[in-house]
Amino acid sequence: MSWVEVAALDELPPGQGRRFDLGEHRVALFRVGDRVYAIGDRCSHAEASLSEGEVFDTEVECPRHGSAFDLETGEALTLPATKPVPVYRVKVEGGRVYLEVTP
Repeated sequence: MSWVEVAALDELPPGQGRRFDLGEHRVALFRVGDRVYAIGDRCSHAEASLSEGEVFDTEVECPRHGSAFDLETGEALTLPATKPVPVYRVKVEGGRVYLEVTP
């Protein structure tokens, strides 16, 4: 695993998602308060982009069918999704956002 620089912190709008393609990883980043969360961008139910969903505290709602996912754990919280999405470790240093990803 290695840390990859993804964006400047100020490029992430608070309370919204932003999609990044990092090799084979399609990741949705969310800035909530002082924290940044990173989860797999594809809804486990219907392949919708979670970065386009609405954020409520530490949850994101899929824009296609309304499934909610926990931004900390990736767990599906509501139907129709039943499977979690991947979660990525995040660190912020010097105003830059880094993700830990497998090559």
